[in-house]
Amino acid sequence: MARVALFDLDGTLVDRQTALSDALTCLCRSRALPSDAERWLRAALVDRASASDFARLREVFDLDVSATDLWHEYVDLMAAAVTCRPKVIEGLARLRAAAWTIGVITNGAGGIQRAKLADTGLAALVDGVAVSGDLEIRKPDRRLFELAASRCGVSLADGGWMVGDNPSGDIGGGYQAGLRTIWLRGRPWPDGLPAAHHVVDDVTDAITILLAETE
Repeated sequence: MARVALFDLDGTLVDRQTALSDALTCLCRSRALPSDAERWLRAALVDRASASDFARLREVFDLDVSATDLWHEYVDLMAAAVTCRPKVIEGLARLRAAAWTIGVITNGAGGIQRAKLADTGLAALVDGVAVSGDLEIRKPDRRLFELAASRCGVSLADGGWMVGDNPSGDIGGGYQAGLRTIWLRGRPWPDGLPAAHHVVDDVTDAITILLAETE
């Protein structure tokens, strides 16, 4: 099997939820948004965010500030707030040293996801990135996995691994793409979904499994 590993971003390589809370606190304070607008944002952005969310926010609460300005400020705040633990960075570096090809496949808007990769230092460790906003499709759509493989200079036909925390999007999508899978446990497992090849509590455990495949 090819030494190819595709990783989810939010909830796998980086902690989105903590960053989201911090970014929204800063944004709402900066723009002096009312408490009900802050509650609306926290509910609307819990899974993902896009520029259209801020257009709706502006309309619902009749804000004077432009939706574009709100979106750009949010992107900057999120990129600054998202962190990747040193042990994860070290693990990915070890994979690269062991001649693994590393890709990131993530749902979300292209601008914000790439900003996260750049600001955490992850961008320098991956060979290719596929973001759902690139094609207006989302995991588990096989086309997004094909795009990730292509941007890494490899083919899904050669096999590989998918690592992620979302059962349907990451593990189900990886299975449909012909990849072996490693699930970061936490979310409820849907009925009828094939089991992951490995189940771990942390992405560093997944990296350890992949490195063992090299030996």
